Amino acid sequence: MGPKLLLLFIVGDILGTGVYALTGTVAVEVGGAAWAPFLIAFLVATITAFSYLELVTRYPQAAGAALYAHRAFGIHFLTFLVAFTVMCSGITSASTASNAFAGFLNDGFGLGFEKGSAGILLIALGFMTLVAAVNLRGVGESVKANVVLTCVELTGLLMIIFVGFYAMAQGRADFSEVMVFRSSAEKGAFLSLTAATALAFFAMVGFEDSVNMAEEVKDPVRIFPRIMLTGLGITGVIYILVSICAVALVPVGDLSNPDLGSALTQVVRAGAPNLPFDTIFPFIGMFAVANSALINMLMASRLLYGLARQGVLPHGLGLVHRTRRTPWVAILFTTGLAFGLIYFVVTRSNLPAVSLLGGTTSLLLLCVFTVVNISLIVLRRHPVSHNHFRAPAVLPYVGAVSCAFLAGPWARSAAQMDQYRIAGWLLAIGILLWGATWIWNKASRKPYPGSLGDIDQMREHHGDSPRN
Repeated sequence: MGPKLLLLFIVGDILGTGVYALTGTVAVEVGGAAWAPFLIAFLVATITAFSYLELVTRYPQAAGAALYAHRAFGIHFLTFLVAFTVMCSGITSASTASNAFAGFLNDGFGLGFEKGSAGILLIALGFMTLVAAVNLRGVGESVKANVVLTCVELTGLLMIIFVGFYAMAQGRADFSEVMVFRSSAEKGAFLSLTAATALAFFAMVGFEDSVNMAEEVKDPVRIFPRIMLTGLGITGVIYILVSICAVALVPVGDLSNPDLGSALTQVVRAGAPNLPFDTIFPFIGMFAVANSALINMLMASRLLYGLARQGVLPHGLGLVHRTRRTPWVAILFTTGLAFGLIYFVVTRSNLPAVSLLGGTTSLLLLCVFTVVNISLIVLRRHPVSHNHFRAPAVLPYVGAVSCAFLAGPWARSAAQMDQYRIAGWLLAIGILLWGATWIWNKASRKPYPGSLGDIDQMREHHGDSPRN
């Protein structure tokens, strides 16, 4: 893969539901300075990206965070927990996308469904059913297809930026609002900014998956870090410009009002009232979030399938369809979890879906990133013989502290504490399944295979002795 295709792949991996769905929610936390949380989230993501870059060039296998945790600590349960947490983040992210899809479809066809209505619930559940059907049929993805999807997602965000500059030229944009910082009465400025950053981090996730493409690049030690950091920079600039245009064109209170339509649809409507952008944009938004949902559910079901095939979770979750050869039980299981999350946020929560489920995605991945940064600190004590990328020595420490801080309860309002409850229930399901499988393996006297049974062989191949 050449640098240009790799750059488009990385940008497409990061773009998606986040900025399309949460711009208004972030603006509510900090007022017109909605760009600040995106900037801080970009910096935290970039610091952690440096750790990923060093780890993936040290150990160029496509197992991600679970591999790094296993190499660093050699604790099978921790490795499983990291892998299952990544899987859960895919389900919460896809559930967020399904709710965003329902909102864009509601806008695009002018259905007039209100927040929390049965209509929104049925659209979101129907969309997730469609994703499951595509997943069951089997999807062969390629880099070229990703390029097309990335161009569509970019078109929607560049449209927002174009509308912002167009409105500025027409004298309809109020950029003085961009520097106005407002915090809620229950939190000071620092905690409001922290909470908004923890939520905005959802827009930056995806870079951690792109490390799997390092094996497809010629001379990855030299090319991949430069292209990955460039991709992060491009998405960061786009997100900041989109948030600036949003608050300059639409009052902050309106951006978070679901009765007025999705935030970015309001932006194109306000910035270019004489142009048909507002009728086009919801369909671009639907396409962008649909792509995110499908990719995340594909990842979640395949990861669950892999854990079952390794003997870490019940064997039944690893069954494949006789003709389609897709992991149908894992797909149905992950879809069932997504249904439960969608039902809860639409009918039982007062928070927007993106605030609750998008925030839960951020929470889960911030915990994973904390472990990844600590893993690099540990693994630096075990040098490898080949050349690899080296992150600045202090960055893993900064990354571990910043990710752990953003995962803490001080980074969430009282209403957002439900993020911990959702994450806890998801992980509890995984731990119960893991425990039942462990008891079954012990009773049948099967050797515990480890959460990634072939990792120990990889370690020996690279000169590391596995730990007990």
